[in-house]
Amino acid sequence: MKLATLRGRRDGTLLVVSRDRRHAAKATGIADTMLAAIEQWTDVASQLQRLYEELNDGRVADAFPFDASRCAAPLPRSPQWCDGSAFLNHGRLMERAFNTPPIPEFDTVPVMYQGASDDFLGPTDDVPLPDERDGIDFEGEFGVIVDGVPMGVSATDAVKHIRLVVQINDWSLRGFGPREMRSGFGFLQAKPSTSFAPVALTPDELGNEWRDGRVQLRLHVEWNGQWFGHPCGGEMNFGFGELIAHAARTRRLSAGTIIGSGTVSNVDRAAGSACIAERRVIEIVDEGQARTAFMRFGDRVRMTARDAEGGAPFGVIDQRVVPAAIASNGEAQR
Repeated sequence: MKLATLRGRRDGTLLVVSRDRRHAAKATGIADTMLAAIEQWTDVASQLQRLYEELNDGRVADAFPFDASRCAAPLPRSPQWCDGSAFLNHGRLMERAFNTPPIPEFDTVPVMYQGASDDFLGPTDDVPLPDERDGIDFEGEFGVIVDGVPMGVSATDAVKHIRLVVQINDWSLRGFGPREMRSGFGFLQAKPSTSFAPVALTPDELGNEWRDGRVQLRLHVEWNGQWFGHPCGGEMNFGFGELIAHAARTRRLSAGTIIGSGTVSNVDRAAGSACIAERRVIEIVDEGQARTAFMRFGDRVRMTARDAEGGAPFGVIDQRVVPAAIASNGEAQR
């Protein structure tokens, strides 16, 4: 099943999207919003699935063409957003980038930070940021949306709480990262609003490309129309079950919590990268210095997870970085 959110009111309107992403229908009378659907999943999933099947068969009278540019993030806001670093190759490279000591138990205990979840960006939204000098970087990831997860859940049982899978661009401002990491309190200014591809999928929609709690797809990244990387999500060292269990070790997770994989990263250099910082570290290792600059205003990034047939099950993230309008009180405005 494929779902999306039509922008409009604060939490948007829940859409069911056809398998080929050509048509959509409002989930009127089933669930008004994506969050409402997740919170009532046991009660509404079968009805949403029925509507999905009817839409694919061309039997929904009020179906309309699906337009990703009219979509918000699948969850325009959520109760919680926790992002891991499940690709150890990326984590080790970042240690070198930030000149930080090795994280204790990095190979056995997932690393995770809690980000802002009140203001997610849609797939084609401009990305307003205050200053080019902050080191603007994209980060291609996958993520999952869970229903209510009990405290202390096992990794095996945690997978059963995954309701939807999403594709993410977790924007970073690298200029803030080193200081915030050394502070011991984690990221804040280094992590502006996160962006999402338009379509959220139930895991079964991925077929064999959802295995072991991992998305087995390549994430194709283009920067200003040039290839940047196509790393595969299947190389996660910690699967989503382990990430969810880690987040729920000492607390419950509310329905609608989003858990991210962290930047998709492969050991094979031929796969390229899903963020600029990783490429810069590789350049330092291979050539002695970083050559690739961070993003400038007007730059675009495009991210597409592609299946074996070349399709894009999540749709596309295609965004431009722009200067934020600064209000008289000094706050940046969208």
